[in-house]
Amino acid sequence: MSEQPETNIESIVETEDNFFYTAHEPDGEITYHLQFNNVTMHFFTEEWQIALDFLDKVVQASKKMK
Repeated sequence: MSEQPETNIESIVETEDNFFYTAHEPDGEITYHLQFNNVTMHFFTEEWQIALDFLDKVVQASKKMK
């Protein structure tokens, strides 16, 4: 039986109810994972860049609301 390649998980930020981690997949792809309470989102690299750009705009807009 052949050995399955491992996915290497790296925790980046973790709080009591939320966390962000990356997974280095056996095929070389890096995936990004965010969990907010009971909502989990998974992104491939290109999708993650789009999400980061959007979240940056959200943060900037929320700062203007104060």
